[in-house]
Amino acid sequence: MADAADLKPLPLDGLHRRLGARMVPFAGYAMPIQYEGIIAEHNWTRERAGLFDVSHMGQLLVAGPGPEAVAAWLESIAPGDFKALLPHRVRYSLLLADDGGILDDLMVTNTGKSFYLVVNGATKAADIAHMMARLPDGLSLHHMDDHALLALQGPAAVTVMRRFDLTPETTDQPAFADLKFMAGARWLWNGIKLGITRSGYTGEDGYEISVPNAHAETLAQALLAHAEVKPIGLGARDSLRLEAGLPLYGHDLTPQITPVEADLAFAISKRRKADGGFPGAQRILDQLFNGAPRRRVGLAVAGRLPAREGATVWHGDVQVGIVTSGGFAPSLNAPIAMAMVETPLAGDGTALEIDVRGRRIAATVVPMPFRQKNYVREGQQG
Repeated sequence: MADAADLKPLPLDGLHRRLGARMVPFAGYAMPIQYEGIIAEHNWTRERAGLFDVSHMGQLLVAGPGPEAVAAWLESIAPGDFKALLPHRVRYSLLLADDGGILDDLMVTNTGKSFYLVVNGATKAADIAHMMARLPDGLSLHHMDDHALLALQGPAAVTVMRRFDLTPETTDQPAFADLKFMAGARWLWNGIKLGITRSGYTGEDGYEISVPNAHAETLAQALLAHAEVKPIGLGARDSLRLEAGLPLYGHDLTPQITPVEADLAFAISKRRKADGGFPGAQRILDQLFNGAPRRRVGLAVAGRLPAREGATVWHGDVQVGIVTSGGFAPSLNAPIAMAMVETPLAGDGTALEIDVRGRRIAATVVPMPFRQKNYVREGQQG
């Protein structure tokens, strides 16, 4: 547990405290874990719109003589096809160690002139050091530590955001009303430059908004002024992402886990599967085509007792895995978990057991997400 004096304050620290947040240490920051209660905040986000402060995340801008040079460099550290990533589009990817282990997961946006990356708060210092050590002459990496990051998530998020008077920064970007899942650009609001992507970490429709620290509270207050919006803490963010089957770095993803084992093979673009050229490609492609020894799976847990991270998973008298994330799912009114299990037992419907505080609890491998995601993709209305 970090000493409170050593924790960094978020740009919205004062606002969180005035709103009655319970603050806890997370990734070196004092973070709001809840306001009125995790279940209430979880359900509000599913039904309306929740405002999350995720300013602990690392926002990075990589620039060079042209986006093509940056894309080529990104392909040397991650397995995405960034050369094919169109301007104003976003791609989920993985920062890989030389042996193919996952150093972090991240979001990458082609701004048209440069690439904007969002990395995890707990790993951002190590990520920056890793990237800087591999950054070629002619490219620059800027840590946007003068910017906060807010996430507005839930079915009412689009209604709320479309009430704002947003002026596009460039003529080639999509109109805000046409912005779909995994797309983003920059807009002006009351003279403030906002970077907005239609993305998030809850399984719900919504937006992530990069805003200068000096204007973060102005924007947060403007969002909270809408009846559909309430502040939501880390506790509900975790239960929401768990229901959506989204992995959390440091728990479901680590340097000891490969993308195939993490069930994230979709993050390896088609061209990269054929061409390789990313860290650990030989190991990862061998697992992709010939099978991995273990795999991240979803588990439906019998009864009401949640299985937490670290609980062992059993098949008869043999330990076959370990829980990486677990908890109670408010939307399902039942406990759920994610676990790493041996591949022969990773098929949907497989009956397993979890040791929870010395008791064996029945669990069944089930497809993820546990709850349907509500993203608005290209070609859909909304």
